[in-house]
Amino acid sequence: MPKQRVLFLCAECGAEHTKWQGQCSACKSWNSLSESKASNRVPRGPQGELQQVVKLSEVAVKKLPRLNSGQTEFDRVLGGGLVPGSVVLISGNPGAGKSTLLTQVSSFMSETGPVLYVAGEESLAQVAIRASRLGLPVENLDIVSETSCERLISIWRELTPNVVIVDSIQVMFTENSDSSPGGVNQVRESASMLIQQAKSSNTILILVGHVTKEGSLAGPRTLEHMIDAFISLEGQRDSKFRLLRSIKNRFGPVNELGVFAMTEKGLREIKNPSSIFLSRSQELKPGSVVMVVWEGTRPLLLEIQALVDESVLGQARRVVVGLEQNRLVMLLAILHRHGGLQVADQDVFVNAVGGIRISETSSDLALLASVISSFRNWALPHDLVIFGEVGLSGEIRPVPNGQERIKEASKHGFKIAVIPHGNRPNKSIDKSIRTIAVKDLAEVISHLENLSSPN
Repeated sequence: MPKQRVLFLCAECGAEHTKWQGQCSACKSWNSLSESKASNRVPRGPQGELQQVVKLSEVAVKKLPRLNSGQTEFDRVLGGGLVPGSVVLISGNPGAGKSTLLTQVSSFMSETGPVLYVAGEESLAQVAIRASRLGLPVENLDIVSETSCERLISIWRELTPNVVIVDSIQVMFTENSDSSPGGVNQVRESASMLIQQAKSSNTILILVGHVTKEGSLAGPRTLEHMIDAFISLEGQRDSKFRLLRSIKNRFGPVNELGVFAMTEKGLREIKNPSSIFLSRSQELKPGSVVMVVWEGTRPLLLEIQALVDESVLGQARRVVVGLEQNRLVMLLAILHRHGGLQVADQDVFVNAVGGIRISETSSDLALLASVISSFRNWALPHDLVIFGEVGLSGEIRPVPNGQERIKEASKHGFKIAVIPHGNRPNKSIDKSIRTIAVKDLAEVISHLENLSSPN
């Protein structure tokens, strides 16, 4: 019997190496290689009929059918619902509510068609207890405790369900791989087999994936390229709110955001997310500013807070929660060069209220306004909203969907909006909100001083 060959697979890119090394030579990631035994099985030849080459213009364009999951926010993140034959991967920290959400989805969809719930980590009794606690109808929901891909596919073909939910992909294994369940090679091979079955049977496949302590998907990163949609369920342990965000979606917009509240009866949808992020104190406080960010296909009103205080250490600290720290450092340099405000000897703490992560540059102007407000001890009005991108030369640059952002602010009762000059509103904007169009940082500071009340 020939000696079995040992390979080392990279968890980030899936590259194969003949020996272990600290850094992957393909993607340059550190400590990402794991041992895997290469299979001695002879690869099979191509199966099925030879596919014909056709002109792209001859391919019929059909509107993708969508299935309602029973969760409006979940459907929003997916682009309008679940597409038959699609593969969706949902990840999140332990306790975020992944199993709760999918139990609610499977219960609703089982009322209109067959659904198979694969409990790989939990016992059937544990799933039944959760469904009973949530008060869900499960009379038509099929469930099986299985971790073998071969046996699962056999059950799959027998039941012919519309939806298959696998919780989770890390515990599944296939005989085509000799590595242990959860290993890089095993997860990749198991996912590939299940995805192939989903595509061939036109079945919706939902996979649950665990994350590492750094927040990235556990297992091979190649899994993200194999699936159609990748969504992440985020939430702090001390908060009841959960954020569902699309990271990849072949059938809808990326970075779409869905908001839920964790209750005793499961995840409850938040129809108006802006309302939960604007629970502010009635007393005017320096350092607090409301901004309008664009998440997916809709605007959101968020509060950003800043605290600027004299540093007692040798080097001033820059602490950011919910935003990019490098962006803050750059904006503080712009504030010094073009705004004349020196905060090099000041500790700067910035927080996006609500636990939401903001990557959009439209938050630049609101961030600087909150820093200026705290540094000058200016309390800005409650009915003030700010958005805009700040350039390196101190200019205020326009942002996409400016008109929609102003309308959203007006709908929530805001009366004043400081916006880029390039986003000046047209005649269709409600006259109940006053817009102040600014071109550079000097204008912003001047208007903030006029609007503020000393504290």
